[in-house]
Amino acid sequence: MENYLIYSDKLLDVDDKGIRIKNYYFPLGQAKFVKFQDIFKMEKRQPTLTTGKWRIWGSSNLITWFPLDWSRPKREFIFFIQMATQSTRIGFTVEDSKAFIEAIDSKGIRIENS
Repeated sequence: MENYLIYSDKLLDVDDKGIRIKNYYFPLGQAKFVKFQDIFKMEKRQPTLTTGKWRIWGSSNLITWFPLDWSRPKREFIFFIQMATQSTRIGFTVEDSKAFIEAIDSKGIRIENS
């Protein structure tokens, strides 16, 4: 059965099963798939120095891993996923925050404001 795409941009895809984060793994840029059932918590924050505004790819503290996004400093929000299955959280951005939030909301995932 083919997965139904509900949001897509050059940074990630959201389908009926989860989120495929493009350009996740360094240095080759392979994607990472996060199943909705593995998401413990999701939040959004304003881009600042401390939330990762200037973190283009990787991690500075091994607490949060950021996939590649050259335009992260210009994005509206930075989203964070804490998974039930791993200790490192994922920090990522999207091209259309409103459409992404609507897609995630349609899957019953609550995005907390921080």
